[in-house]
Amino acid sequence: MRAKDWRGALVAIDGAVTLDPNNAALLLQRARCLLALRRRLEALDAADAVERCSPADPNILDAVGTLRSFANDHQRALAAYDRAVELAPQVSGFLYNRASVRRFVGDLEGAEADYDRAIALKPLDYEAYFNRSLLRLQTAARNHALELEALAAQPFADWRGEVRIRYALAKEYEDLGDYAQSFEQLRRGADKRREHMQYDVATDVATVDWIIEAFPCGPDPNGLVGAPPHAAENSHAAADAPIFVVGLPRSGTTLVERILDSHSSVSSAGELDSFAAALVANVQRRSGRAQIPRRELVSLSATLDFAPLGEDYLRRARGAFGGAGRFIDKMPLNYLYCGLILRALPNAKIIHVTRHPMAAGYAMYKTLFEDGYPFSYDLRDIARYYVGYRRLMDHWRITMPGAMYELNYEQLVADQLAETRKLLAFCGLEWQDACAQFQRNPSATTTASASQVRRPIYDSSVAQWRHYAAQLAPLTDVLKAAGIGL
Repeated sequence: MRAKDWRGALVAIDGAVTLDPNNAALLLQRARCLLALRRRLEALDAADAVERCSPADPNILDAVGTLRSFANDHQRALAAYDRAVELAPQVSGFLYNRASVRRFVGDLEGAEADYDRAIALKPLDYEAYFNRSLLRLQTAARNHALELEALAAQPFADWRGEVRIRYALAKEYEDLGDYAQSFEQLRRGADKRREHMQYDVATDVATVDWIIEAFPCGPDPNGLVGAPPHAAENSHAAADAPIFVVGLPRSGTTLVERILDSHSSVSSAGELDSFAAALVANVQRRSGRAQIPRRELVSLSATLDFAPLGEDYLRRARGAFGGAGRFIDKMPLNYLYCGLILRALPNAKIIHVTRHPMAAGYAMYKTLFEDGYPFSYDLRDIARYYVGYRRLMDHWRITMPGAMYELNYEQLVADQLAETRKLLAFCGLEWQDACAQFQRNPSATTTASASQVRRPIYDSSVAQWRHYAAQLAPLTDVLKAAGIGL
């Protein structure tokens, strides 16, 4: 398992389980291997076996809850956490884990109560402070700014704790309208995070050039696919055609996902890495090598047999989320693969969500991502990455006219019903009122927008970046120099 040889690990664990069939720890490792192999339903069955073996062990129940959450079975994860907290109410980690899942499923008040209890039991749980600040709009009468300031004034044993407290302060001060203090805390947090990263945006910018070079035209020899996005034939989409929602993070992709997921004919699979994983695996098989430099990988990707690539993607995607029928893949970075997607999956629908460059840049800068998007902690890195992203999307638009539906976040906010009707028409879906009331959608979401999507559409974030026009000058300067209209 440490070597990530999941198949080999599963063989070994199966042998051990044969010798000791009621060992909950072994069964738990087996479930983890199955999940890593994207055998989701089997992993969940294995988790059930773990719980049957140790129905009164809070540590085992907490681990079962975590596995179910990773497998997107959040309601049953919550049940396991409930039992763990009931058995061991003084363990802060169990409360923290339950709070996270409560946030995913939209129980924001319950999540805040759990974070409060976790913090009381473990006053230096900086991640709990940070996540608690995200749950709601802070008000003058009800906020944590003084508590967070007191924490920020103390020495931090680990830089990660300082980053989380700075981001929490930035969020709360912004809610309270103290924009100068908000940006100062954000800048300090982002600088600290960037200081502990090894990343060069030039590699990502160069990757765009390599993709354009490898895919000079669209999926058919003439570079043309399909009809214009509003044409009638789009209503005849294949019954199982996946819907890709792509763009930059924090551009409104989760909002669009929730609107589509509210339709009875569509399910959301979340942010899948399935297309990238299938692409790499197919290139590796073609080349006979496990390690391939990025530029060569991009070049080789244009020579693949695309039908097997599409089949591999669908197998991985359905295995990861366990659903049948039509589904949404909301991995924003799939924008890199638009040309490949339509070669491998000709019936797929691609929704490209756009946002004002400054709004998008600021939204990424103020978000503390777990592991991805390393460009988002420096304003000049964000600007350079944005320029590359725009260049690639312009390329796809020119070489594949009509293949993607361009949905602007600001327009969606301004006229939700009209934009939703056009979105559904492009996907070949009939109108359903539930799509206009996406905030009532009970399904879980685990993205950075988990709290916001529980509210009706609001326009406060459209021009929020303007409060920081002076501080965002490094972003503005690079975008203007690249000819990006603001």
